[in-house]
Amino acid sequence: MEGRTARPAVPGAPTPLVGRRDALGALHDALGAIGRDGFRFLALAGEPGAGKTRLLGELATMAADLGRVTMWGRAAEFEQMMPFSPLVDALDDHLETRRADITDILGPTTARLLATVFPSLTSHHTGHHAEPARSGAPEESGEPGPDRGGLARYRLYRAVRQMVDTLSAPRGLVLILDDVHWADESSLEFLDHVTRHPPAGPVLLAVAFRPAQAPPRLATLPLGAGARGHEITVGPLAPEEADELLGPRFSKGRGRALYEASGGNPFYLEALARMDGDAPEAMGALPPTVLAALQVELGELSPGALLVAQGAAVAADEFDPAIAAVAAEVPRASALDALDELAQRDIVRAHGGRFRFRHPLVRRAVYESAAAGWRVAAHGRIAARLAALGAPAVAQAGHLERSGSFGDQRAVEVLVDAARAVAAHAPATSAHWLQAAVRLMPDAPATRDSRMELLLELSRAQGVSGRLAEGRDTARELLRMLPGDDYPRRGRAARLCALMERQLDRPHEARALLLDELGRMPNPRAAAAVPLRMRLVAESLMRVDFDAAQAVLDLMPDAAEDWEPGLAVAVAALRPMSAYAAGRTDEAVRYAESAGRLMAAAPDDHLAEWLDAISWLCWAEMNLGRYGEALRHFDRAAAVAAATGQSYILTHLLAGKARTLVMAGRLADALATAEESEGEARLLDSGQQLVFALTQRCLAASWSGDDDAAILAGEEAVQRGVGGGEVWGAMARHARGQALINAGRLEEGAEAVLDACDRFSAPRLDRGTLLLCCETLARAAAELGRQDQSAAWADRAATLEDPGLPAFRGLIPLARAHALRANAPARAAAAAREAAGLLAVAERRLDAGRALLVAGLAHLEAGERARAREDLKAAAAAFDACGARNLKARTDRELRRLGVRVASAPAGKADTPFGLSPRELEVAMLVADGLTNQQVAQRLFLSVRTVETHLSRIFAKLDVSSRVGVATALSRSG
Repeated sequence: MEGRTARPAVPGAPTPLVGRRDALGALHDALGAIGRDGFRFLALAGEPGAGKTRLLGELATMAADLGRVTMWGRAAEFEQMMPFSPLVDALDDHLETRRADITDILGPTTARLLATVFPSLTSHHTGHHAEPARSGAPEESGEPGPDRGGLARYRLYRAVRQMVDTLSAPRGLVLILDDVHWADESSLEFLDHVTRHPPAGPVLLAVAFRPAQAPPRLATLPLGAGARGHEITVGPLAPEEADELLGPRFSKGRGRALYEASGGNPFYLEALARMDGDAPEAMGALPPTVLAALQVELGELSPGALLVAQGAAVAADEFDPAIAAVAAEVPRASALDALDELAQRDIVRAHGGRFRFRHPLVRRAVYESAAAGWRVAAHGRIAARLAALGAPAVAQAGHLERSGSFGDQRAVEVLVDAARAVAAHAPATSAHWLQAAVRLMPDAPATRDSRMELLLELSRAQGVSGRLAEGRDTARELLRMLPGDDYPRRGRAARLCALMERQLDRPHEARALLLDELGRMPNPRAAAAVPLRMRLVAESLMRVDFDAAQAVLDLMPDAAEDWEPGLAVAVAALRPMSAYAAGRTDEAVRYAESAGRLMAAAPDDHLAEWLDAISWLCWAEMNLGRYGEALRHFDRAAAVAAATGQSYILTHLLAGKARTLVMAGRLADALATAEESEGEARLLDSGQQLVFALTQRCLAASWSGDDDAAILAGEEAVQRGVGGGEVWGAMARHARGQALINAGRLEEGAEAVLDACDRFSAPRLDRGTLLLCCETLARAAAELGRQDQSAAWADRAATLEDPGLPAFRGLIPLARAHALRANAPARAAAAAREAAGLLAVAERRLDAGRALLVAGLAHLEAGERARAREDLKAAAAAFDACGARNLKARTDRELRRLGVRVASAPAGKADTPFGLSPRELEVAMLVADGLTNQQVAQRLFLSVRTVETHLSRIFAKLDVSSRVGVATALSRSG
């Protein structure tokens, strides 16, 4: 909110604030919370001129009084495409003084990544391009990073989060971002990322925005921050507050008329107060945007001052006098004189060596007061000046898109260069500038080839930035432009379009497009048809139509002289999965080995075009239990996907890698990889890819012992409602069922696993996962006391045995051990030890540990305490190495009952009484305090069913049978 009319309101200004007591209290509470609890997110939402900036100024003053470092930046209406503009505005000057510290603390690799956004962190940064840099334009380093996909953005967001964490030491950091409704998409993606993955230090991130102009991602940030987030609604002033703001120079009647005309909006109220008090007719004609009041204010300026103001409005949100002079076509000395007048009338305010308009609405009014044609020319003058100074393409692009003329080849080249320069960290901006270049490029014979290549690049950029529908539409536009006999380019465009249709959860459209393009080709075996046929194979594999996939593969040779480089590798990569799905395991292994040799011999640039096919080799190797080969190929393919900006492939690869890591028992790595996959999928906004990622995060979190996070991920994966009838939908249902069983919800989990297997009538899951389902169902039935059902599932597991899949063979005796434990513990122990040996040889450490746990428990039930101790110690070591916290805690409990001293958890790991998880301890303490299950659920934001599940596990771990027993056990432990 602005201060009194006669005095300027700037952040931290001494002008007293009128009203806003609730908002000030929330600001004070948030500042206090970061000292106690770490990160907090604060959103101020209100209409233009409501006083958000004034409140942020109060926050800055409070923070300074507490010794917190405060950094302030804002987005600008006419620079909305500049990547990370509010963050650069807030942080860059400070980073210039901390460049060496940032490099020392975060390391040179992270510093180089940050330098792609923050000019002050690059050694190539120079001062004479300061004006564009302040608008958020990164300098061109001459060393473009290799990543152009979503993973690069995700890593950049993590790097910025690390940097913010570093800057918060030791007293805390208050990062203020104003007008974020105008922020570019990369800035909004970062805000979304940091609210879901907050820094560890004392950081308060405060943003202000206009709700009516806020995109959905921004509007939901406070909800995404959960308990760490708070939204303040900044509404109109009350009549008495307006009287206080206006002061005694207005009569009560005049003040009430001003209040009613302004609607209680502080900025509008001040704008009216600046007008001639004897002009009530102007008030009556005032539009809601108060442009009439601002026009009166601008009308009082001298012609020279108004001209310079208009040039400044064209230049930037924060402008250099020299640039404003260029835009206005006046000498610099005249511009400085005009700025004196503008500052005296509070149109602009000094900001270091630059100037800013007192409010974005003022800049907009000034900008719109200039004739449209004059504005185009002014943008052109600024672009020419920046080019003469050698400014990077990114700094010129915003002005050229507004001033470039149709057919201006130089403007096209600069826009394309700028688009490529920001593709890694701001693909939405990249696509925007490519689109501007396409608009300026004539569709003439001389430029048609270049235009079509540019459309293909645009389609890719739109896909990477998450605008899958726009990318699909651009690819279809390209198909309409291409001659019917230009089979190679039509094939590339159709394949890209089909990929995007798939990500948009439109598999039928993808398949129809592929078949249509293939039908146009006179020679279905031609080289141009092979990429389309490969995509058709992939579509069939996703639909679990393995006969159709094999039929297409049978028509494809292994290689041909006219094939593009890497195409032979791609065809070879598709063959293992089809053979594996058909049960031809030995043949699948041979195909995988052959494809692996071809892939090893191929350079990265030969693989880049065919990663969607190569991903099938990686998944096939994982399904075959070839975990080392699968991880090696996942890593290489993911690196190539990241380097070439193929986000829609990258998520799939990362999800597959996470699943492989879970099977290998590397749970911490699996969680980190699944988190990367999920972050990338959310950026891409593809339901399919998000389900892939959530499925793997569900499994990794479940086996790690985080039941709540696992179930939440599994629920979201299933509730997305995509993937019906395809293998990945069944995978999501299986992961959810596994998480429910691991969390102790046996009946519900068993039903979910059966549903995922289609009750074994026509299962879509692969054979290895079906074996795991049988073992899981045998375990659940045994724990429910249903020995006959457990034995039936063990028998079914035996029917799935495949000599060509040694990695899964150990699950069969493990399922048998579950069924035997109740009535034949000695035989169960023998079966479990056999399973442990087979699973250890297969490098399935987690499952080998589970088998050792079953063996130890069976030995204990058979009275063989020494052998029980041996197996349980081995199981505990396996679970500790894997990071399986719940299983380790359960094993430790059994060891303690046998009299074995168990070391406490190392520093940094949760070590709670009786092996309770942190969430179980929270529930137990609330139960001990006398709260009902309903009350506990409300306090912890859980469902009553989840609380009941936690309580059953607490009873088991504490070896009690009542709520009173819980209270007694906790009091003894304390």
